Amino acid sequence: MRLLHLIAAFCLASSQALASPEFWVHEWPNTDFETTSLQSWVEVLSGGPQRDGIPALDAPTFQSVAQETRLTRREPVITLEIAGETPRAYPIRYLMWHEIVNDTVGNLPVAVTFCPLCNSGITFDRRTPAGTLTFGVSGKLRNSDMIMFDRETESWWQQAIGEGIVGDMTGTTLQTLPSWMESWEVFTSRNPDGWVMAQPDFNRNYGANPYVQYDSLFRPFLFSGDLPPHDVPALARVVRVGDRAWPLTRLSGDNVLTEAGITLSMTQGQASALDDARISKGKEVGNVRVRDGQGNDLAHDVMFAFAFHAFWPEGIWMLGTQ
Repeated sequence: MRLLHLIAAFCLASSQALASPEFWVHEWPNTDFETTSLQSWVEVLSGGPQRDGIPALDAPTFQSVAQETRLTRREPVITLEIAGETPRAYPIRYLMWHEIVNDTVGNLPVAVTFCPLCNSGITFDRRTPAGTLTFGVSGKLRNSDMIMFDRETESWWQQAIGEGIVGDMTGTTLQTLPSWMESWEVFTSRNPDGWVMAQPDFNRNYGANPYVQYDSLFRPFLFSGDLPPHDVPALARVVRVGDRAWPLTRLSGDNVLTEAGITLSMTQGQASALDDARISKGKEVGNVRVRDGQGNDLAHDVMFAFAFHAFWPEGIWMLGTQ
């Protein structure tokens, strides 16, 4: 673990030394670096891989729940349930190595995304005023969060907030769709006739976690920002709904919590993808659902506290204290 910290420190120092578009223009010749919402290019760091070094998935294939034999019951999946369409599960064991899945559900083009360093799993509508976009992994990070890019304009997008931050699409915000992370067992129990994304045709160690014990660290990799307030641990999971964050520990006892017009519920049975070397053996983190007053699923994210504080520095911490 100490070696990983040294590597992270070296990458941080090296990236800060090269934090300027002049070092990136050869890799991004079609990106308009003059148009950006960034305050400083020092905010952008290299995560290691180059552009498309982490290959996003396009037009994934699916199989029925009954056909799936690789997933174990506690493994996390991102669930997407679109009205009138067969529910789909996107296993984290694949998203760990690809981070973005460009898919179409019925007539709806979506991007299912997962940033391991922030534990951020968000699904976006790929339609924008500029047309339907297809997303890839840039290899760049900001506040340890993945910077995506679209292949149509080669603009850069911040995954945690779904907003264009560099290029022609700067200031454009993607619509976030209700999706959630839950265990394979929970998904199959509710959706025995559902679909699950099949294993991609890449040479990857699917099912392994390359970030062993990451969610037990005091401070995340490649992050130089402020730690969360209120003594909330940096790598603690929080349920973010809009600009509010509920520490997951508030659900560990009650399991159901209603505040600010929404209801959060949690059941046991999901393994952390960022703990053990094998995702299936990760520590318990629970299955969270978020609904409005009418029982409709709400778009949300179960992310690390440091990332919430970094992107919502004026956000509201729902600590349950007066």
